[in-house]
Amino acid sequence: MKLGINGLGRIGKLTLWNHIALRHFSEIVVNVGREVGTGFGDLIQHIEKDSSYGRLSSFLHGFNGKEVIANVDEKAKTLTIDGIPVRFLMTARNPQDIGWKEAGVRVVVDCTGAFLDPTKPADAPGGSLRGHLEAGAEKVMISAPFKIKNKGLSTPDDSLTAVMGINDEMYDPSRHSVISAASCTTTCLSYMMKPMLEHFGADQILSASMVTVHAATGSQKVLDSVPKTGAADIRKSRSIQNNIILTTTGAAKALRLVLPEMGEIGFMAESVRIPTSAGSLIILTVNLQSEERDNPINRSHINQIYRDAAQGPYQDFLVYTEGQNVSSDIIGFPKAAAVIEAKETHTRTAYTRVNLDKIPGLPPEVTKILHSHTLEVPVTQTVIYGWYDNELASYTNMLSELTIHVSDQLL
Repeated sequence: MKLGINGLGRIGKLTLWNHIALRHFSEIVVNVGREVGTGFGDLIQHIEKDSSYGRLSSFLHGFNGKEVIANVDEKAKTLTIDGIPVRFLMTARNPQDIGWKEAGVRVVVDCTGAFLDPTKPADAPGGSLRGHLEAGAEKVMISAPFKIKNKGLSTPDDSLTAVMGINDEMYDPSRHSVISAASCTTTCLSYMMKPMLEHFGADQILSASMVTVHAATGSQKVLDSVPKTGAADIRKSRSIQNNIILTTTGAAKALRLVLPEMGEIGFMAESVRIPTSAGSLIILTVNLQSEERDNPINRSHINQIYRDAAQGPYQDFLVYTEGQNVSSDIIGFPKAAAVIEAKETHTRTAYTRVNLDKIPGLPPEVTKILHSHTLEVPVTQTVIYGWYDNELASYTNMLSELTIHVSDQLL
């Protein structure tokens, strides 16, 4: 089976690397959509070297890595990487004009970040995700959350947001043709929240919030620049090399798509960008209603939940560690959607006083029965730290696993 990749930016390039290593597809067709540099050799250099992850040969074969790019045909725009044929398309930018059918490609991963609205028709001005289907693909994956511009429209029935190992069972090959792999932050967060939901249940989780301390992305500026016309957040035009930059994240909204029970819980998500090239961190705070006054939820209890999850149902993608890590330790960490830094797990239980008179709709007779206008409720606040490689090892790996899952179920 052949795989199509649209776009050769950060995630597109690393998706190519990852699928060469996984060796699931017999051939890979990459649409670049334009000429690169002064010739085909410049494109090859872009593929074989990376400032964050080193050389492709070392990624595939370690320090004994040999040259892996061979059989270069500049005229045909083909080569082999570690023996796997790779073909490059250099002309079409609009998905409906890409020759997927002629290339024999049935599954496409769109990594451009330019086509995120599943409601747009194939012939929408400027292009659309559905253009890939028009061009001959049967399934389209995107390496980002859906963004529907018309707020009056809902996600189409043939579209699905999925994280491998979390809700991939929701994928229906007879129904879904456009699949979002959510985001790097949502992927990590889902592996941090799922064990808590399974252990405590949504009814025992009073509220939750998270902050992601996130590495820089390609959309940020190296040096300060003039904000774009109509830009509401001028911080995005400031230099990422010199600043910690407050920004936003859609992780809260996307998390509800892969873990619907999160809709029952008050949840907030914030993001801070920092001057590193890769390696990010989620600081998750969960407020739990403790059931035992004399034996409240504690740090050992929380860590055991993650230890059991990492050794059990989520062992393929969740890592539990009692070591001491920094962000660079996570870069390239193999197959880890989330790495729980157990040493930094913290809990604190306090007795929250609830004024019954201020609870909307509470019948007055309740206070008479209780002979009190207040209740003391034991609430445990727990803080959990989860590392993730926002580019290769966490997100791109999870995207690749989901792509294989979809391709294996082609009808």
